[in-house]
Amino acid sequence: MSLWDSLWDSLCNMTQDGEPIVGSFHFACTLALIVGTVIQFSDERESMVDYSNRNLSHVPKGLPPRAKALSLSQNSISELRMSDISFLSQLRVLRLSHNRIRRLDFGVFLFNRDLEYLDVSHNRLQNISCCPMVSLKHLDLSFNDFDVLPVYKEFGNLTQLSFLGLSAAKFRQLDLLPMAHLHLSYILLDLVRYQRKDGETESLQVPNTNVLHLVFHPNSWFSVQVNISVNALGCLQLSNIKLNDKNCQRLMTFLSELTKGPALLNLTLQHVETNWKCLVKLFQFLWPRSVEYLNIYNLTITESINTERFIYSETVLKSLKIEHITNQVFLFSKEVLYSVFAEMNIATLSLSDTPFIHMMCPKFPSTFRFLNFTQNVFTDSIFQDCSTLRRLETLILQRNGLKDLFKVSLMTKNMFSLETLDVSLNSLNSHTYDRTCTWAESILVLNLSSNVLTDSVFRCLPPKVRVLDLHNNKILSIPKDVTHLQALQELNVASNSLTDLPGCGAFSSLSVLAINHNSVSQPSEDFFQSCRNIRSLTAGNNPFRCTCELREFAKSIGQASREVVEGWPDAYKCDYPESTKGTPLQDFHMSPLSCDPILLTVTIGATLLLLAATGAFFCLYFDVPWYVRMLCQWTRTRHRARNIPLEELQRNLQFHAFVSYSEHDSAWVKNELLPNLEKDDIRVCLHERNFVPGKSIVENIIHSIEKSYKSIFVLSPHFIQSEWCHYELYFAHHNLFHEGSDNLILILLEPIPQNNIPGRYHKLRALMAQRTYLEWPTEKGKRGLFWANLRASFVMKLTLVNEDDVRT
Repeated sequence: MSLWDSLWDSLCNMTQDGEPIVGSFHFACTLALIVGTVIQFSDERESMVDYSNRNLSHVPKGLPPRAKALSLSQNSISELRMSDISFLSQLRVLRLSHNRIRRLDFGVFLFNRDLEYLDVSHNRLQNISCCPMVSLKHLDLSFNDFDVLPVYKEFGNLTQLSFLGLSAAKFRQLDLLPMAHLHLSYILLDLVRYQRKDGETESLQVPNTNVLHLVFHPNSWFSVQVNISVNALGCLQLSNIKLNDKNCQRLMTFLSELTKGPALLNLTLQHVETNWKCLVKLFQFLWPRSVEYLNIYNLTITESINTERFIYSETVLKSLKIEHITNQVFLFSKEVLYSVFAEMNIATLSLSDTPFIHMMCPKFPSTFRFLNFTQNVFTDSIFQDCSTLRRLETLILQRNGLKDLFKVSLMTKNMFSLETLDVSLNSLNSHTYDRTCTWAESILVLNLSSNVLTDSVFRCLPPKVRVLDLHNNKILSIPKDVTHLQALQELNVASNSLTDLPGCGAFSSLSVLAINHNSVSQPSEDFFQSCRNIRSLTAGNNPFRCTCELREFAKSIGQASREVVEGWPDAYKCDYPESTKGTPLQDFHMSPLSCDPILLTVTIGATLLLLAATGAFFCLYFDVPWYVRMLCQWTRTRHRARNIPLEELQRNLQFHAFVSYSEHDSAWVKNELLPNLEKDDIRVCLHERNFVPGKSIVENIIHSIEKSYKSIFVLSPHFIQSEWCHYELYFAHHNLFHEGSDNLILILLEPIPQNNIPGRYHKLRALMAQRTYLEWPTEKGKRGLFWANLRASFVMKLTLVNEDDVRT
């Protein structure tokens, strides 16, 4: 099958029971032509040169030699010479429309042997010479000043030609004879300058073509008297038809020859101005003809609308489509107008973009299967209590004035075959429905998009609907109690205000869901578990909150196939918190620890416990408590030393310290204590060295304690066994309370269990319980801190009196 054959099938053939595929016929066929001749160059856009609309008077110099497409349209070029384009050996497309060219010599294309597309329409051509290139597929000479059709015998060599555009002021029957053997896809005949001759009818034999497009003068009454015949014709389009009672029959005479064959399936009339009487006659004329699809675009009804007899005889017409009606008649019977359409015995009727405010219910059982009333002014009263549309399968009521969804449902009550209903782009509200909505049970596809419906719409839906479109409404949530939509397979709720994915508890058959452009921030993580039949999900462009709650959903949607998740990953981005805004969901990650409070608590507790155990181990291993205790003692000692009252510093003291110890500990005192104190000029009083001979021991003890700044007691198990040590401790403790000073230093040389301290040493027991003491460390590494702590107890600025001076 050729390219044009496939385009022809797609553009001009219609489905048997549906609406015609062809929209604006001229546009569609022209588009097909462009696709067929230019699309093959789409991958070579760098070789396309555009000089259109530049106010050029001649072809510009310096064109790229490798150019394959050149547009010079909408300029003021009056002549095309060989030197202008001969160097463009690869040129395949040349557009020269809307210029001022008067003469065209095809010899200028001698060196452009690949030229396939040539458009010189809308110029001032009066003649052409020589022969066109056999490579041409598109040749447009329409809307020029030719007197007769500019076709010569060499045109018969254009075996690849698909599109031919011509214009003439008069016709001769054999004008197109040189091309009789060709089969074209599209022939455009410009009849704008056609001159009617009174009493004379011309004839023209047109080559076989799929599409024949005739363009008449836009401001003149239809007056063409030409018998145009064609053996094989599929689509016929007439543009610019202006009718009244006088020339109405002339149009039907003109169409008689063209419509008598069985091949013509599609007739399109564009820009038609007529009165109602002539329009009805035209319908009646075409009713028994072979035309199956009748399309009218831009219809203007003039003069008056009165009752016209119309016989609905048997017809092969399957579809009537009228788009954009302007009614210049303001006073008329609505029934006269609407009933003609309502009673038509065809399968498809489309009346769109009209001022019609109503449509009659057929009086008798109708053959309509497809009705399209888009962009009219219909209200809720349309087809109420209508029982004659039992064969209707598709009803489209887009862009009308519908407001009450309950009345819409009631309208379908007797449409037992209705499967597709489209009432989108209306003003349907969704107030609470206390009444039960009565829908035709046959409805499978329902389009309620672009209305003002809210959540309550889910309580007024057809029970067996399979495809439901509710996008662009005011829905906030889908009620949990929806239990009657088990057949629903496709649901579109995009562009609403939903905050969560609906889940499939109420829609067990759901396979397609569109919920993009809503307010879904934290979709349920169990969506995919609930909706196991989903094969297409569109949930992008929502304000996702990228927190712990979204983690499982992001993981699930990321694991799904891209064929299932539409728009992934580009349309799925974080919106909150601000630090993650714009981050694609596929790049959003949070650790399980930060999202599980129990696990986080256990982990923190275990970590703290481990740290505590580790700390305790190291404290015990490195004896940290001892160091801390010693540092605290040193700090307090230094503080006390700095705050000694001035009167105490001014006492007649002879020694920094009096040392009380047991004879068993004398080795430690002489080898450790004395050297470490006296090297810092701390004067120490020892009983065997400083007691005054001749005095009693008690007097010497009292004298030494009173003349010493501090009293050091070296405590050990031997200390508590010495009677003299007990006296010394007694007098020192007495001096503590008497003088009010803090002059006792306790050094624990060896541990003394509390239960081993004799009862007479109750003062020692009290002191050890109330005062801190320095422990002699057995580890040498700790002894430096011990001596620093001990030396800190002494005030080095203390002024001592020499012992000799005291004696004198």
